[in-house]
Amino acid sequence: MKVKKNSSAKKRFKLTGTGKIKRKKAFKRHILTKKGTKQKRRLGQTGLVDKADEKLVKRMLNL
Repeated sequence: MKVKKNSSAKKRFKLTGTGKIKRKKAFKRHILTKKGTKQKRRLGQTGLVDKADEKLVKRMLNL
């Protein structure tokens, strides 16, 4: 039987060419009036999953 990937993880993470995992940053959805332009610009960029969480995410994605 096939092992399913975690559906929520599938939508949230992408693999880079070197095997690292890309993710979106939090705190960009709402209540943006009190956040500075610089902060909002940084939050729009993608980040990488921390080394400590990489194993867990890879398990959710069956990698």
